[in-house]
Amino acid sequence: MNLMNEERFNEIMTRFSTLKPIVILGDVGIDKYTQGVVRRISPEAPVPIIEVDSEWEKLGLAANISHNLKEIGIESILCGVVGDDTRAPLFEDLLEESGLKTWGVVRDAERPTIFKERIVTSTQQICRIDYEKKQFISKEVEDRLIQRLEDFLADHDAVILEDYAKGTMTERVIRHSIDICKERKKMVCVDPGITTPPLYYKGSSLLKPNLKEARLMVESLGFTYKKKSIEEMASILVDKLMLEKIVITLGADGMALLDTKDSGKLELIPTLAQEVFDVSGAGDTTQGLLTASLVAGASLAEAAFIGNCGAGVVVAKKGTATVNMAELKSFYSRVVKSS
Repeated sequence: MNLMNEERFNEIMTRFSTLKPIVILGDVGIDKYTQGVVRRISPEAPVPIIEVDSEWEKLGLAANISHNLKEIGIESILCGVVGDDTRAPLFEDLLEESGLKTWGVVRDAERPTIFKERIVTSTQQICRIDYEKKQFISKEVEDRLIQRLEDFLADHDAVILEDYAKGTMTERVIRHSIDICKERKKMVCVDPGITTPPLYYKGSSLLKPNLKEARLMVESLGFTYKKKSIEEMASILVDKLMLEKIVITLGADGMALLDTKDSGKLELIPTLAQEVFDVSGAGDTTQGLLTASLVAGASLAEAAFIGNCGAGVVVAKKGTATVNMAELKSFYSRVVKSS
């Protein structure tokens, strides 16, 4: 495994504090955790009874990227849609408690604030309850969201499009965002939605699908993915979507990278995770660190290494988690020592 040397790692970490803010546009919501113990089975049905001992809420979906960036000293502005309901103020309170601004949040009375409740014990998740509607936002809400993006873009270094296929990222929102970023020479990094037509993302600076998403995208473009290697799939996506860079995350097998501005050849890097407790939010952490590192002048391989370090920290934590600068540096030191 090729490790980034300590001097270069610290150089990029130092640059983080000098970056302009990053715009994050995508589906947003709240993650709630209800934790307890199971001592018996319900007499009403063959299901466990959870005796609750704690509850907490966290920023979820694209909001988790903003929170991650804040923890490593990078400012961001979050653009997303919440309902005009009782959970919208809770979402805004969570933003403010995390030191994040609410200026980019649009309310829509036609949809609920996305809310995911996970019922957990100390060792496992029992079930998850989702409160959401996945229909696309209206043109009027699109207009307001696009206007927010245009208002913020001049003073920001890059844009992250975070598509969880929950209805915020319509074709018009995605295409307008990519087109205006290209026009203004801003980096635009995309975490794609599993059901979104891949051509919506054409012209992105960086696309970061997981392996399942990459296979579905290749198939949607008219190719039979079962006969394609990861290298072939990456090449197809780069060619057909006119991408500058692609990172395909491979779970426990690491990441596959291709940068047309570098060698143009696929590079595989292993995972750095040393302990896995919960993978919730690991992709958010990776996306935030990838983008920030590229803006800070890292190569794609260096950015992926740093994103890998961040993911290695959060998968060892419980629930949707973040990584701070001290944790990132400590994890890097442990990786170096173990290698």
